[in-house]
Amino acid sequence: MNLKKLFVLLAACVFATLALAGCGGSDSASSGSGSSAKVLKVGSSIDFAPFEFQDEGQKEYQGFDMDLIRAIGKEMGYEVEVQNIGFDGLIPALQAKNIDVIISGMTINDERKQNVSFSDPYYQSGLTMVVRSDEQAIKSFQDLKGHKVAVQIGTTSAEAVKKLGGVEVKELNTPADCFMELKGHGVDAVVNDRPVNDYYITKSGETGVKALEERLTAEDYGIALAKDNTELQSKINEALKKLKENGEYDKIYAKWFGGQK
Repeated sequence: MNLKKLFVLLAACVFATLALAGCGGSDSASSGSGSSAKVLKVGSSIDFAPFEFQDEGQKEYQGFDMDLIRAIGKEMGYEVEVQNIGFDGLIPALQAKNIDVIISGMTINDERKQNVSFSDPYYQSGLTMVVRSDEQAIKSFQDLKGHKVAVQIGTTSAEAVKKLGGVEVKELNTPADCFMELKGHGVDAVVNDRPVNDYYITKSGETGVKALEERLTAEDYGIALAKDNTELQSKINEALKKLKENGEYDKIYAKWFGGQK
């Protein structure tokens, strides 16, 4: 009877060990544990065409950033999982280790560098403005004084327009909301990153508005990481360098902006 009890006990221990072994998850870029599958958890605010957006009826997120981060992940040997997070919640999510990186048309600046690290720049942008086609009073950024301007909340566009002084700034959730406000005569101009403005006019076939050529700023976009994750930063920079060398970056750029960088 004692031998029988011992056998049952040993069998139970073996079963429990096997069950626990089967519970292991896939690797995160930040954890380094688990099975051989490696996952790069990416945060992005999916409302910033042509960098990140979702067309109706499409499951996968689309855009320049989405194609680029998937190519980077492939080069690194990682599967890429993208989470849609509001722009102002991206850095807190990174600090809480809910994600490994941020790619969301995020400008590299000193304020953000206090909280995160950045990859090498992957895109140079700048702030431009869109006005109605019949607008005659606004021809440059200096002409915005005394006017109402729509910007996306939490972006460098909002910061830059506020610094102009004498401008009534209306902060809205998405670029699309800003353009709707312009068309509805709720504001006199929209200030956004140049590719966002150009993409809106070109892809939507929108009439009744025009983009002005002047740039208020020149800005570099980077992939944000936790400040202590230097190993992942190095891997991403190396992958980005290879994509530029082998021509894959140029292919992605041409797909979304119509020409090589």
